[in-house]
Amino acid sequence: MLDTHLTNSWKVFHYYNRSRERPPVIGQAERLRRVGRSACFCSRSSFVFICGSLARGVFIMSRSVLMLLIVLTSLTGVCPSSLEEPYVKAGEMVALYCPQDSGSSHPDAKVIWISYTTQERNLTHTSPAEQRKMGLVVHGRSLVILNASRDHQGNYSCSQGNASKQFWFMLIVCTAQSRENNQRTRYPLICSLEEACTLNCPEVNVPAASITDITSKGITWHKEGESSRRHDHFSSVEEKDQGEYTCTRSYLYYGQIYKMTFTLLLIVKPKEKSGQSMILSPQRSGVLTVALGATVVVGCEAVMYSDFDEVFWLENGREVETNNSFPVFYNDTRESNASVIKMTASLVFKNVAEEDLSKLYTCRLESVTGPQSSVTITLARKAAPSSISLALGIAAVVLVILVTIAVLVKLKMDTCTLCGTICCHHKPSGGKSYDAFRMSL
Repeated sequence: MLDTHLTNSWKVFHYYNRSRERPPVIGQAERLRRVGRSACFCSRSSFVFICGSLARGVFIMSRSVLMLLIVLTSLTGVCPSSLEEPYVKAGEMVALYCPQDSGSSHPDAKVIWISYTTQERNLTHTSPAEQRKMGLVVHGRSLVILNASRDHQGNYSCSQGNASKQFWFMLIVCTAQSRENNQRTRYPLICSLEEACTLNCPEVNVPAASITDITSKGITWHKEGESSRRHDHFSSVEEKDQGEYTCTRSYLYYGQIYKMTFTLLLIVKPKEKSGQSMILSPQRSGVLTVALGATVVVGCEAVMYSDFDEVFWLENGREVETNNSFPVFYNDTRESNASVIKMTASLVFKNVAEEDLSKLYTCRLESVTGPQSSVTITLARKAAPSSISLALGIAAVVLVILVTIAVLVKLKMDTCTLCGTICCHHKPSGGKSYDAFRMSL
């Protein structure tokens, strides 16, 4: 089993290329090869370089093209300061730029460019005529490859004079149709509907303006699927304008035109609506009384100002299903006009169950134009009528009936009494008078 023993002092430099990743662990992920006393570890993901001395050590690089870089480093004792991976389409121009070495004791020293494509070659000491024959231009901190081919693919380094600090480039030449090339040379651009939009051609690995022999001849634009040239500005961009646009940078060098192409992916998004999205109903959290077994629908209404805003229901923090085959689900409706979107998310209980009473139901509004908001409700069972209340109600009804009967009886008696009195004082035709009370006896 391979292992690595590091002794003496080690100095670790982390140079992050495109992301803030954790430096990789040197171990099983890397094959190891003994290279001598000085060493340098490189990682493609986060570019970690470790320089020092090895008492007994081995290490590896995952890419064979970097083995030459390591061997050269171990022989010269120079540790690279950074590593770049420029990509270029075959047949196009690419420029490499050597960064300023802020720690150099000779800032005015000449920059040395070295190529390791087929063999080590000092490009700075090559004559201009030989450089043109090789399709190269060396000008101070710039190394320009006029017409890239597979012969130009490989490693390059630059340094300030004989300084021990080097900057490394791994040039990759790919075909125009390759997937890698499409990923590396495509740049997204987002513009809002009916607003002004300008296409900007990327300035990636372009020749420095200080190279007087190379003259820029401008930029041309073409849209995919169209043969005519396009302008780089839209006063009011529309949906039909979105798509892929190719910009071509042209440069003149000793009577010959050289080109660089880049692809912009124009995305036209809906125009932003003004206002702040909010939930209209329910306005605040609360308790909703329901009857067990009943069908209940709870609506959550919101007003929104972006097509990307959304209203939905949560059950104990988890999103409620939208499939109506579930006992509890939600559906939504959306109405949109030029300025505002009205959305209603309806929470549906097919048959309210006992277990539904113990859960929290939250209507949440997620907005890209403002803060998110939410309203939470709980269900409570409706109270059944108590037996005492029922008994009191019945007693009240019976009492009313009895009182009514008593009043009617009393009224009848009073009527009869009045009638009897009138009858007792009436004299019959024979002239005799009778006492009604006594007669009753």
